[in-house]
Amino acid sequence: MTFDSKRWRDVTSRVALPLCLAVAFVLYTGFLDGNPGVASTEWASRPWHMIVNAVPGLLLATLLLVLTRRAWLSFGIAFMAQGAVLVVSTIKMKNLGAPLLPADFRMVGQLKNGGLHLLGGYLPSNPLPYIAILAVIALIVALARYEPPLFARRTQGRRLVTGLALAGLIGTLLAGVPGWATVYDKDRLSMQPWSAADNATWNGTITTIMQFRLVNEGKGQKIDRAEATRFIADSDDDLRRHMAAAATNNRQTPDIVVVQSESFFDPAIVKGMEDRNFAPNLRRLAEHASTGRLHVPTYGGGTIRTEFEVLTGLSLRYFPTMQFPYLQMHANVVPGMVRTLRSHGYETIAVHGNDASFWNRNTAFRSLGFDRFVSQADFPKGARRDGEYMADSAMTDEIMNQLKDSGPPRFVFAISMEAHGPYDKSVNVDAKVRDAIDVPDGLTPDVALELRNYIYHMRHADEELGRLAELLKHRERPTLLLFYGDHLPALTAAYDKLGFVNGESMFAQTVPYILIDAHQDGPAPERADLASWMLPGKLLEQAGVHDDAYFALTQVVAPKLAPLTRAPGTEATIDDPMQKYADVSMGNVAMLRMKRKLDPLVAQYMAVDGNAVAHQPGATDEAAASGAEQ
Repeated sequence: MTFDSKRWRDVTSRVALPLCLAVAFVLYTGFLDGNPGVASTEWASRPWHMIVNAVPGLLLATLLLVLTRRAWLSFGIAFMAQGAVLVVSTIKMKNLGAPLLPADFRMVGQLKNGGLHLLGGYLPSNPLPYIAILAVIALIVALARYEPPLFARRTQGRRLVTGLALAGLIGTLLAGVPGWATVYDKDRLSMQPWSAADNATWNGTITTIMQFRLVNEGKGQKIDRAEATRFIADSDDDLRRHMAAAATNNRQTPDIVVVQSESFFDPAIVKGMEDRNFAPNLRRLAEHASTGRLHVPTYGGGTIRTEFEVLTGLSLRYFPTMQFPYLQMHANVVPGMVRTLRSHGYETIAVHGNDASFWNRNTAFRSLGFDRFVSQADFPKGARRDGEYMADSAMTDEIMNQLKDSGPPRFVFAISMEAHGPYDKSVNVDAKVRDAIDVPDGLTPDVALELRNYIYHMRHADEELGRLAELLKHRERPTLLLFYGDHLPALTAAYDKLGFVNGESMFAQTVPYILIDAHQDGPAPERADLASWMLPGKLLEQAGVHDDAYFALTQVVAPKLAPLTRAPGTEATIDDPMQKYADVSMGNVAMLRMKRKLDPLVAQYMAVDGNAVAHQPGATDEAAASGAEQ
């Protein structure tokens, strides 16, 4: 009896410790998550929400327990791993207004490509968190060394079977196997797929990651070719009229410069800043240029989303699983503006003062059709930096260096870096000039500093816009200059405090674009609000390139569809049936375009006369036709 009692107590103690640690893990997850729907205080009213929010960490801890036989060590490692995910999500939420999502894990592979320096800037500067992390690591090392095993090493195969089962469960969970939808049931947990931020508030960060993983996995997009054909037929009259009007532009072929200005917007749209003029060159040049508001598919970051739309003319609204397009593109040839310009004899050049491989641009630009990519390593030695990154003035210099007065026409697509966040750093700036910037009262010192740092660099972007426009004006060759902001800067705390003049949220705001004809020898300027995927169609028509029916179609549908472009998770609602029809149909058209299966549907619009493309003195037909599919 004594022996049995001792054995019972021994078994109970071995089982009780992991169970207690599991309960503590669930409560810890709720505490560190910080979202009210899964807070530790909700244990009695929402236990299932709290448990499923901790399931991945619990599975990891249990697998480690089977492998190491040490409970404290296993749960300690799982605590730290899950804590890292939650902390990163908190940082993202603070800066971008959205929690960590499955696509964000693709960024891990970008850390070696310059991403560590860029993303590391968002980590806290306070040393206390790092001291705490070192302390936890030291504790884990001590546990690994001194904690006694909880059970025997040899268990007649039970450890092996259990370990393989747990590894299988974790693998299927990460792979998004549909069976896990029973655990993360969207109806039981009241998933809010339209807003990741709201969903995280209600269900927790880990649950949100898993729910969006399960929702998107296997969500193949089916193309309705008949719907696309019907829509093109319904648009026939408008499309023909538009292309006929565009064909009257038979100007001399211009060089084309596009500047994607990092985080550029006019702060006057923020309450309390309406009377400030921080963009005098933009406003001055807009008086004699095509301009308007630009709806972009991202907020605070995700530059390549806007970039992809501008270069391809494809709306990411129609590719919902493509969060980071350059990391998810698999085609060797991607149709778009670059290849269209190559087919008209242009030499196509990308310029970016950062690591060439960050965001996988070096590979993506080849797929998009660029002939050359001038990256940070190719800039002149000692090129000026302003703040953390390459100065906009250095980029202007490099743009002018790429433009020649002889040879084929050139398309230069330049991506700036100077105004990139975070904005709480004050490295390599003129503090006296920065501190003199007037910002609204009522902001905390930290928030006011971020706003001033941003405006300090944003004003440089505006100055360089003015300088570049003046330089292009005096070139012998005609030149078009398209300048736009890729997204609003991540000044979330300032926006929350001040609000916007139009009363809408930060996710619904637009950025400016301006299209300048340096010699003013093309079509008259006009004002129009567009989405970023509509810019290439407008630019090509201004350049006298108007034989691509897809780009013409983007101009026809622009008034209806432009406002629908927003950041992920903040999609606009559609009440108008005709707008809904156009939206769904353009989705099918865009998917056909991406797969290079659209041409047969629009072939009737492709036959144009000799005046339908810009005049290219001295260029042969063969040169004009080369490069489109290379």
